[in-house]
Order: sequence, then structure tokens, then C-alpha cells
Amino acid sequence: MSHTALVVGATGIVGQNLAARLVAEGWTVYGLARRPRHDMAPVLPVAADLLDPETLRTALADIRPSHVYFCSWMRHATEEENCRVNSAMVRNVFAALAEPQGLRHAALTTGMKHYLGPFESYASGVPPETPFREEMPRLPLPNFYYDQEDALYEASEKYGFSWSVHRPHTIIGYAIGNAMNMGTTLAVYASICRETGRPFVFPGSPAQWHGLTDLTDARQLASQLLWAGTRAEGGNQAFNIVNGDVFRWKWLWPRLAAWFGLEAAPYPGQAGSLEAMLSGDEDLWAEISRRHGLKETQIGRLASAWHTDADLGRPVECVTDMSKSRRAGFTAYQYTPDSFFDLFMRLRAEKLIP
Repeated sequence: MSHTALVVGATGIVGQNLAARLVAEGWTVYGLARRPRHDMAPVLPVAADLLDPETLRTALADIRPSHVYFCSWMRHATEEENCRVNSAMVRNVFAALAEPQGLRHAALTTGMKHYLGPFESYASGVPPETPFREEMPRLPLPNFYYDQEDALYEASEKYGFSWSVHRPHTIIGYAIGNAMNMGTTLAVYASICRETGRPFVFPGSPAQWHGLTDLTDARQLASQLLWAGTRAEGGNQAFNIVNGDVFRWKWLWPRLAAWFGLEAAPYPGQAGSLEAMLSGDEDLWAEISRRHGLKETQIGRLASAWHTDADLGRPVECVTDMSKSRRAGFTAYQYTPDSFFDLFMRLRAEKLIP
């Protein structure tokens, strides 16, 4: 059976890795973005604004996907606005498809804010007990993930396709210009420390330094998205998705440092701010880029320190249960240190870090 995918948000960390995986599996893949990349062949670029129904309908007029993958979101100042805008984006895509009744499956990628709450009240109050499990009830807070899910459920009921929701932890993978990109952010930070002699200090909270945690390789997420969209066991379900191992940052941090030829600095015992540490380093990164012949001179295109601070600054441990999808047949595993090392090697090979 042939498969045609529409990947919404194809230039992001999830969309890029998913599109690459689907192409490798022989799918026809359309990559939708406001400013699609034209160097991702054989992914077919589609340019459209998800909040402009008319141009979206025109852009999708000749596309008949069997699968739609939502890998895009837009951040706004309040969660109320996040809910309105991000659910509208999902609804607009289904409304713009010429033959939505021809869909076999649609998948939505969300994340741990499903359990920890939105940005403006993130990990506040009494946190849920870990490990996070899919059957945990929604928090009594506005959350755009919930509104996106509801839009997906409505379309599924209307048009008769199966759905899946995927909840990764922090995603590690290759993407440039992405707002949520811890792996590349840490690579930039480590590179600056090596070039300047600054200490490579873990900027996060004591709970993250000492406690157990897990992460999600973008390739692992792509594997689960593929599995859920092509297996009956994956239909009409929400699944957590992490690498399958657990670690403590106090164990991993020296290993990341060693990859860059650094000694990890002693942990200061309290959370710092990577955003503050990198503040004002635009000219420094531009100089490092020129000195080493790197492709990207703008540090803001590589590092998203604010989001890394949010992840590493959590005051609670984050451990995610994967039993549901494992029992359903998804058994893929990814060793977390290799998620970072593979990314670092690619960034260096493509001359994005020295």
C-alpha cells in the first residue's frame, strides 16, 4: 500500500527527522512550512501560513495525503492565546484538505507540558508523581496541547481516520533555527567554553542534576510516529515516547564535556541561567564562526538558551513511562549519550560548530 504524508512543520526538529525517516521508508512526503526549505529533497516543499485558511487551501489543493503529521506550534504571550492559535492551526489543515475523508491516519506531537502544565505555570503547584503515564488526567489549567488534541479528535470523528498523539520529553536532534533545541544549544555552549576557557557549568536545578530523567531522540520519535501510523495497535491512542534509558545529569554532563575536550566544572549547587551566560555573545560567536569557517554566524539560529533553561531548571524529576507503546509492540530503543554524540558529530561535519 502506498503512503503519502503531509508533514506540518517540516523544517522543525520533529518535522525534519520525521520527513527523512518517511522518505527512507519509500513514502511520498510533502513538507509544509511558512518558509519551506528547498534543500530537503526528495521532500516536496509546500509554502503556506497555517493561520491563513485561503492560502492554505490553495497550497494543499492538489495534495491527497494518506497521513498527516502535526509537528508545528506557535508560541504567544498567554496560554489563552496559545490555545486559540494552535488549535486553529490543526483545524485549518483539515478544513483545507481537498479530500480529508481519504485520510487513513493523523498524528499530533505534543510533549511533557501535558503533565507539567503550560509555560506560564510550568511545573508549579503540586507536580504529578513520576513516572508520567498516559492515563493521568489533564491538569485543571488552560493548555494548548489539550486544545490541539480536541481538534484532532473532532476531525477524526468527522472524517473517519485513526489518530495518535505522541508525547516526547526534551527532543535531541538535528535542526537549525529551531526554538526548542537543547542538543545544539549545549554544543554551542561547550564550543564557547572551549574557545574562551570559561567553565562548562551545568546551568540547571539541583533536582535535575541529582535526580533521574530521560530524553527523546528525534529519530526515536520518528520511529514511533511511523509505527503508530501503520499499525492497528497504534491507532486512536496517546503514547509517551522517550529513548528508553534513564540517567542523571551529574553522570551525563562530564561525558558531554569530554566530547569537546573539556573538564566539567563542579556543580554550584543551585540553578543558574544559560540564557544569561550566553547573553551578549553574538559578536563572540560571529568571530568564532569566521575563525573556523563555520556556516552560521548568528548564535540565535543555533542556540535556544531560554528553552534549555526551562528544561534543565525544572524543580521536579522527570521520568516517563513507556509501557503502553511497548506492550502494543513498539520496542525501539536509543542510548541517550549517543543521541548527543551523533548530533555533535553531524554539527561538526556540517561546519556548524568548530
